[in-house]
Amino acid sequence: MPDAADFARLDHRRADRTGEPEVVYGEHKPPAEVAALLAALLTGGSSPVLATRCSPAHAAAAPEAHYDSAARLLVARRADPVDLGTVVIACAGTSDLPVAREAVGTLDAFGVSTDVIADVGVAGVHRVLAETDRLAAARICIVVAGMEAALPTVVAGLVSCPVIGVPTSVGYGTAFEGLAALLGMLTACAPGISVVNMDNGFGAAMVARRILRAGG
Repeated sequence: MPDAADFARLDHRRADRTGEPEVVYGEHKPPAEVAALLAALLTGGSSPVLATRCSPAHAAAAPEAHYDSAARLLVARRADPVDLGTVVIACAGTSDLPVAREAVGTLDAFGVSTDVIADVGVAGVHRVLAETDRLAAARICIVVAGMEAALPTVVAGLVSCPVIGVPTSVGYGTAFEGLAALLGMLTACAPGISVVNMDNGFGAAMVARRILRAGG
């Protein structure tokens, strides 16, 4: 395994400044480098220690870490649970689940309670309406959707908490690999929605955690 100090400058003081440690982005990095970065963060006392967008090869290089193949997350150390309330992660279709799982796995690594509501897209709007009580119990809702991405608007019309929209690159031709979903969420008519980048379940989880820590 290479020494992380030979190729990276890990930010071991980030948690002191921002409230969360540096997280490794695994995609495009050689598996041995990801393993070395995780080992360095563990040695430095970071909590949690995780890497996003990881492949089975990354997992094989870091066997001490737990690998969620759906979320593509490697978690080498979890933070202690914190009582900040529950984040509900709702996704429109099962094709959106990998992005939803990234948000769930990230929040779990940070000790935040989650509740997953899957396959409640607006093509059968009764499905999301049947989950109104679970949505209303959330401190924050993360809503993951592709296609035309109408689900965040529906959810924001049902709850009083902040709604974080995550557009996914799911959809046919003119979905433009998630651009239609992104634009749909950005132009939603319901107030109280913020939007992160396409397929960015990790980013949504970090926004949710910061809102919770701020008492929002």
